[in-house]
Amino acid sequence: MLQNDLFSLALGLAEPWFASDVRLDLKDEAGLQPGELHITLDFRPGGRFACSPCGAAGLEVHDTKERTWQHLNFFQHRAWLHARVPRTRCEKCGVHLVSVPWARPGSGFTLLFEALSLMLVAQMPVLAASRLMQITDTRLWRILRVYVDQARTRVDMSEVSAVAVDETSSRKGHIYVSIFANPRPDERKVLFVTEGKDQTTFDRFLEDLVAHGGKAENVTDVVADMSAAFEAGKEKCFPKALLTHDKFHAMKLVTDAVDKTRRAEVASRPELKGTRYIFLKNPLNLTEKQLETWDQLKDGNLKTLKAYELYLAFRDIWDYTAAYAPVALGRWISWALRSRLEPMVKAAQTIRKHVPSILRVLSNDLTTAVMEGINSLVQAAKALQTRKAHVAQVRILAVRPDRLDLVEIDQHGRVR
Repeated sequence: MLQNDLFSLALGLAEPWFASDVRLDLKDEAGLQPGELHITLDFRPGGRFACSPCGAAGLEVHDTKERTWQHLNFFQHRAWLHARVPRTRCEKCGVHLVSVPWARPGSGFTLLFEALSLMLVAQMPVLAASRLMQITDTRLWRILRVYVDQARTRVDMSEVSAVAVDETSSRKGHIYVSIFANPRPDERKVLFVTEGKDQTTFDRFLEDLVAHGGKAENVTDVVADMSAAFEAGKEKCFPKALLTHDKFHAMKLVTDAVDKTRRAEVASRPELKGTRYIFLKNPLNLTEKQLETWDQLKDGNLKTLKAYELYLAFRDIWDYTAAYAPVALGRWISWALRSRLEPMVKAAQTIRKHVPSILRVLSNDLTTAVMEGINSLVQAAKALQTRKAHVAQVRILAVRPDRLDLVEIDQHGRVR
């Protein structure tokens, strides 16, 4: 088999396309440095093509234009495809460049190159993937944007009945994005991302939900933290839905109260210095060194210990049945309010305002736990923003590996 025929077969070319020339350029005579493989493609004389816009077949070639595409590496060598692409004249559409079978219209990369790129960015940051593919991360983001936009047009939200929302910082300076996701265990995926964390984020989500076939009346559950803005947004856009306040945010409210108590006490009780994580961790997860420190503190008359006992009691509430949990939570609130620990009193007052929505998780088992993994991806991507000062781009991957959503955040923190 001739060399050109071999590459025609390897590239899957069909008539009238064929490989007319193959050239390997090495950077040195010994071939010790990676070189470049250049494959020239052509079409046979008399070849006819379809009109790209309307699909009319059998059109003659009007003229040609030279085009180049980056292909997958040939061993360690970068590979390029070159072709004179024909233009056809259609009576209906005019003169247009034909679509080639190996590349997307307007792209400088082959379909196989883009397919591998998409596989890599689902597993690693875009910057790392761009280095492996030997292109700039900006060009890789352009590839992603095309396919994400295509995927968004096919999104169907007609079956969405539950929504979880959480905010995360998109960059320094208290600039946030709000992420809406489906919290159902068998349907977990990102639905929508928008800038800000006020109640208007719900307006924008509802608009996108309707645009993709969803209905406000179909949403029966909304899961969020105890943000007043989110609660107001939910009441406006999904008035019939039941609100569930995520238990992890309730737990954070209590653990923050423990830490505030410790920090207020550490000035008079220096033995508490450096013990922050002892009072934030599950007792079963303490290290050997932390256990030794705990043994030294547990018999002391410390306000932090009283706050920690309240934290442990609050953790146990989630192990009760839905019938007994309200009683247990009521007793805990009463205990916390009488504790004379100001941070814990404030936490108890906040929890008392949201008892039904906090305990609703015991019956519907819906939480924003899905959001924590998504938020971690945002924060990991945010760490790469400083490498591109002119445009800071953040990727957000859905929990399902076959779903990909993309958000761009410019240097001013605006979502594009």
